[in-house]
Amino acid sequence: MFTATLIAAQNFDAGDISAAADHVASAGAQVLATRWVEPNKALDVDFSGDAVAVRAAVEQAFVATDAIVQPTAQRARTLIVADMDSTMITIECIDELADYAGIKPQIAEVTERAMRGELDFESALRSRVALLKGLPEAVIAQCLAERVVIMPGAKELVRTMRAHGGHAVLVSGGFTRFAEPVAAEIGFNRAIANVLGIRDGLLTGDVEGEIVGAATKKQVLEQTRTALGLGVDDSLAVGDGANDIPMIETAGLGVAYHAKPKTAAAAPARIDHGDLTAILYAMGYPRAAWAMAV
Repeated sequence: MFTATLIAAQNFDAGDISAAADHVASAGAQVLATRWVEPNKALDVDFSGDAVAVRAAVEQAFVATDAIVQPTAQRARTLIVADMDSTMITIECIDELADYAGIKPQIAEVTERAMRGELDFESALRSRVALLKGLPEAVIAQCLAERVVIMPGAKELVRTMRAHGGHAVLVSGGFTRFAEPVAAEIGFNRAIANVLGIRDGLLTGDVEGEIVGAATKKQVLEQTRTALGLGVDDSLAVGDGANDIPMIETAGLGVAYHAKPKTAAAAPARIDHGDLTAILYAMGYPRAAWAMAV
């Protein structure tokens, strides 16, 4: 049995739950049950049939609505591994550091291409960091205070999963100086990211050690799952860039969040309209079951 969860960016009308069942049936599936996860905001349709066909049917039928289709028995995941920039926070940190250096357009273009999968991530990161050489270390704290905004729904998502016995890891192709405080604020168990070279209060233009890229993100997901004794179906991965694709494809449920086209195409689930709380609805948690952010 599968469940199609539909989450409205605004609100559903009273008749939309029956309309959703009709569209599921139009894909050749047998509708088994319908219910509100959250009245007028999120609904479930349980069915047996072709999950891919059902997802296509409901996505086409409902405008400004996110649809996540998954096996019913596996929907309440225990492990979340998440990207940071443009996923758990609203910005790309390296672009904002570049703004303080007066070279944001130059770096932001490379960031965009790397996130689209048009450039090798590791080479693109090293080349961008090199352009920050000589930037005062103090700018990092300034950028963190002035520019970093937590993505809507991030705290609710991570804290709710942990409140229900889950484990959360932030794994970022960005930098520890941002990832560690962001992880602490949101509620992650730990953070993994790149280390900026700093000497005498200035950025050296280097990344210390191995780059945290696509392979590392996938490895963190697999190793954490194994360490916790979890199965593949217990895991959830969420990200927006091409370097998130391997972990998205490896997770029990991979979610592309307001993602680049290549990432969205690779993911079995997408959130294009709502915020990160859409994932909570997809796991069957109404607002009353959330660990609310403070």
